[in-house]
Amino acid sequence: MEFHRPPHIYVGKVNIKVADLERSLTFYKDLIGFQILEQSGKRAILTANGRTPLLIIEQPDNVIPKQRRTTGLYHFALLLPNRSDLGAVLRHLLQNRYPIEGGSDHRVSEALYLSDPDGNGIEIYRDRPSTSWEWNNNEVVMTTEPLDAESLLNEGEDVKWEGLPNATLMGHIHLHVSQIANTEQFYQGGLGFDIVTRYGNQALFMSTGRYHHHIGLNTWNGIGAPTPVENSIGLGSFTLIFPDSMTRDKIIEQLQSIDAPVTKKASNYITKDPSGNTIELQVNE
Repeated sequence: MEFHRPPHIYVGKVNIKVADLERSLTFYKDLIGFQILEQSGKRAILTANGRTPLLIIEQPDNVIPKQRRTTGLYHFALLLPNRSDLGAVLRHLLQNRYPIEGGSDHRVSEALYLSDPDGNGIEIYRDRPSTSWEWNNNEVVMTTEPLDAESLLNEGEDVKWEGLPNATLMGHIHLHVSQIANTEQFYQGGLGFDIVTRYGNQALFMSTGRYHHHIGLNTWNGIGAPTPVENSIGLGSFTLIFPDSMTRDKIIEQLQSIDAPVTKKASNYITKDPSGNTIELQVNE
């Protein structure tokens, strides 16, 4: 978890839109294990440790279902501190008979995949120690192998599920985008992320500090996929955390040099990637 603190740039929180706030709160509290930090009207801020916002859920006016074949959220990913915690989550999901859409061993991590009641994608994972990761020509070696669920359940056998562990982080975000070339220019030339894995012309994994990825990007919803309408279920925005104001100021200059939009909102700044995904630029507090 050393990749989610200064001097790195990393994802802090994710904002998603849902159809029914109360239904979503029940899901995110009872099944995923969040606590409510704040709630007002049709918006709630969720936390794992009672202090740090990780997920914001809101119900837009005149909300419409998630639009297919558009840009936006593929999944947000919750990083757990220990393998035993992931085993406890797996047992909890199985006991509640909630559909698990996948489970994979990526060599650098082990992950479970599911969706919330509105189809917003979720990954829950744990990292293997970074000293065990393999690199080839500055690209991290990642695979998609079957998850050893039996071993994982055994590991979490003595861990009682009591919600998300306090040390849970927003590990990364994975986005649908419309094109790879302009996306690469934005996230690398603008936001300063490094490419750590490339899958042909269909997907990129990017990070700072040689993490396996803080941001995933893919065109699996189709090259040229449109931006969804504002009131549809899906991604509202996500926040990138910068180590200090100087680093953020430099990034803002880089974004402006490639003609990316940057606007000020209170003490923070907002930008949008070429696919219309909204990003809040925040300094570490």
